[in-house]
Amino acid sequence: MRHPLAVLAPALILLALAGCGSETGDLPGGDSRQPYAGIAEAERLRFTGTEPFWGGHVAGGTLVYSTPENQDGAAIAVERFAGRGGVSWTGTLDGAPLVLAASDQPCSDGMSDRTYPFTVTLEVRGETRAGCGWTAARPYTGSPAR
Repeated sequence: MRHPLAVLAPALILLALAGCGSETGDLPGGDSRQPYAGIAEAERLRFTGTEPFWGGHVAGGTLVYSTPENQDGAAIAVERFAGRGGVSWTGTLDGAPLVLAASDQPCSDGMSDRTYPFTVTLEVRGETRAGCGWTAARPYTGSPAR
């Protein structure tokens, strides 16, 4: 049985990322009722965050979450949800819900001169973390990886 938070978390995160607005045009996607298509279902989203350092990638039904303590990462089965202003993936890590949400907002990691096309939010082990994401179709700009 899935944890109740795993069912509600994608919608809550996308609402939080979207902000508040009283006009339909203020909502992510404007008047469109179509699911977010900025990250295709078969596309690989890479993500990174700092303080603490974390990262990984998600494609299809698998998310790989890595930390300095586990650089190879933990592979997690996830379900994808495309909302109006972004996409989220939900799964379970060590028996607790894990939710990754990406929205079409420029992002800076604060440590390099890179600009990423997606803002990412991760809920893991009871913490909410902010980070950045990119895909092959929409790469980051700025200094290359070292």
